Amino acid sequence: MAIKIIGAGLAGCEAAWQAAKYGAEVILYEMKPEKKSPAHKCDTFAELVCSNSLRADGIHNAVGLLKEEMRKMGSLIMECADATKVPAGGALAVDRYSFSQMVTDKILSHPNIRVEYGEVCDIDTDEYTIIAAGPLASDGIADSISRMTGGEHLHFFDAAAPIVAYDSIDMTKAFRAARYGKGGADYINCPMTKDEYLSFWKELVEADAAPVHGVDDPKVFEGCMPIEIMAARGEDTMRFGPLKPVGLSDPRDNSRPYAVVQLRQDNQAGSMYNIVGFQTHLKFGEQKRVFSMIPGLENAEFIRYGVMHRNTYINSPKLLDNTYRMKKYPKIYFAGQITGVEGYVESASSGLLAGRFCAMAEQGKAAVPYTNETAIGALSAYVSNQSIVDFQPMNVNFGIMKDLGVRIKDKKQKAEEYAKRSLAIISDID
Repeated sequence: MAIKIIGAGLAGCEAAWQAAKYGAEVILYEMKPEKKSPAHKCDTFAELVCSNSLRADGIHNAVGLLKEEMRKMGSLIMECADATKVPAGGALAVDRYSFSQMVTDKILSHPNIRVEYGEVCDIDTDEYTIIAAGPLASDGIADSISRMTGGEHLHFFDAAAPIVAYDSIDMTKAFRAARYGKGGADYINCPMTKDEYLSFWKELVEADAAPVHGVDDPKVFEGCMPIEIMAARGEDTMRFGPLKPVGLSDPRDNSRPYAVVQLRQDNQAGSMYNIVGFQTHLKFGEQKRVFSMIPGLENAEFIRYGVMHRNTYINSPKLLDNTYRMKKYPKIYFAGQITGVEGYVESASSGLLAGRFCAMAEQGKAAVPYTNETAIGALSAYVSNQSIVDFQPMNVNFGIMKDLGVRIKDKKQKAEEYAKRSLAIISDID
């Protein structure tokens, strides 16, 4: 009998690929194009809804280490990301449309994977199933998950940044550079004087937000905080966040700006740029009015405005073991942000393990979880840690990995030791 995988996002596609690679027959269910969440626009799989960045791409950062682990493990998502990358300094960013299309083509061409379109609203707990419906799960599947989990699911809200057309950016006011010169001049930088910044800040905190339906006091995940909420926390908060000017000099007079808004290339053609750190749920008209105050964006053409949407995740420590399998229903697995891992790469990594472990279970093989000496194992250990009382979504970080057991003051050297240990374990297993 085939393994059912619900949802063709990053986690679902990675899970399908891994399960198929391990010899399982897979049916991948996707509700698009028949039905889309408020944040999804494309018909293809593995659509990147918020940023096009998969964050830092070096082993000196935990997410960079996680990506390298996944490469060694034959990750579909990493293969496609590496093939469709765009300039982004020290980060791995992709052309979101080429990336999504490549993932879709590979899934559709795999002989062990069959795709069925349409919304899934019911889950049979007696069939091997991976629920990768994502943080934007439809009401139908969310209700089914709620019944199956006894209502122990939570939600928070997430936000996406706007995208502007490159040819509408005034490059006489902006300049190209990467902070500290890392990776070349990959970012477009819009410098602000103190007066420009303060005027922008004032209008931003007073701008009208769009209504967020279904909750009175939404929790906002700190790693994807709307820019207007960040601004409301204090006059200088943005200057210590996405608008920090450190590591940048205006080449016209070699001075450090008071604040800098950065834009990152969003497609391989270089025709679209997203405003870094500007996740927002302001009304579209307000976004146009306020963001056009940024030097260089006075006449910007907004290809996509920022949006805010619901993200749903389950109380994983009470529900899952460290293979992403339900304790109560051992044939049911979860993958992706719905488990409480936060981020594109983390979501795909959970799909990688869930796909492998589910295929092994379906074939009667014992699954041996990866330890928290690896980044990928540390994530599965975190979401299944029963000692956590107030469970919150988590990005991968060295803090959730097993301590090295030796004191190393130099951060770079310490990261290298984490990576050396982790990649050696991955190589031995895979």
